Amino acid sequence: MDFHELQMRLVVFLRERVRSGELTERGLARITRVSQPHIHNVLKEKRFLSTETSDKILRRLRMDLLDLMRPEDLAEWQRRR
Repeated sequence: MDFHELQMRLVVFLRERVRSGELTERGLARITRVSQPHIHNVLKEKRFLSTETSDKILRRLRMDLLDLMRPEDLAEWQRRR
C-alpha cells in the first residue's frame, strides 16, 4: 500500500457519498473549503488531490488514514512488523 492508493480511496469514498446523495459536490466544497470546480474535477478523475488538500478534507470530515484502510491492509501491516 502506498500513499497514492490511500488518496484514491479517499476519492472513491467521496464519490460514493456524492453518488448516494449523502453529500453534494457543492456541500463537500463548502465543508472542506475546496472550490467546487476542483472537487468536481477530482471526483471525475480529471485532477488529483494534493497532499495538503487530502489532509484538509480528512480533517474537515473528521477522518484519518485508518478510516481509508481495510482490515486486510492492517493485517498485512502487522505481519510485516
